[in-house]
Amino acid sequence: MAIKFQYNKTSLQQIEKQLKMRQRTLPIIKSKETALRLEVNKCKEEADALDKKLEQQIAGYESMYALWGEFDTSLVALKDVELNVKKIAGVRVPVLSNIQLDVKPFGVFSAPKWYFDGINLLQGLAKTAVEREFVIAKLGLLDHARRKTTQKVNLFEKVQIPGFQEAIRKIKRFMEDEENLSKSSQKILKSLQEKRKKADEEKLTGKEGAA
Repeated sequence: MAIKFQYNKTSLQQIEKQLKMRQRTLPIIKSKETALRLEVNKCKEEADALDKKLEQQIAGYESMYALWGEFDTSLVALKDVELNVKKIAGVRVPVLSNIQLDVKPFGVFSAPKWYFDGINLLQGLAKTAVEREFVIAKLGLLDHARRKTTQKVNLFEKVQIPGFQEAIRKIKRFMEDEENLSKSSQKILKSLQEKRKKADEEKLTGKEGAA
């Protein structure tokens, strides 16, 4: 990214202002990036834990596979999911507050005894699956924000701040050279004026002597 500037004092002041703003903001963005990175890692661990839990529950489901043919799977259904929105490191993410499952009535005396275990197992599977979906959604939002923040840190740290610093050096060097050139020109002009004045004085003295 090329920094656009002009070789004058106004441009120098504007670039210095931009540089100071980025130097003040960089530590804040870095702090946000660190916080987001920690939250992303925490979220990944939570997702891994739910994956393992889901695998264990599915294994329990499969262990009763021979009995599921007799089970009415429509007895358990997801009724509602309550959620809130929370800010984590400045990012709005969904937070699961409650999962409501609907269990239809069935013949307690006519149904096999293991029906209660089956219902509990399905409820557990449903809750874990919903929790995992929310964690994955939260992870996606946090990781996206973390990547965007990292890009901004790199932009400030590796491109804009060095670019503004280089622009300031170039403008200052140009202005110093211009000032030195101006001083040199003034000295030369003054020297020429003094020589001309001296020559005029010598001519005037020569004329007076001839008279």
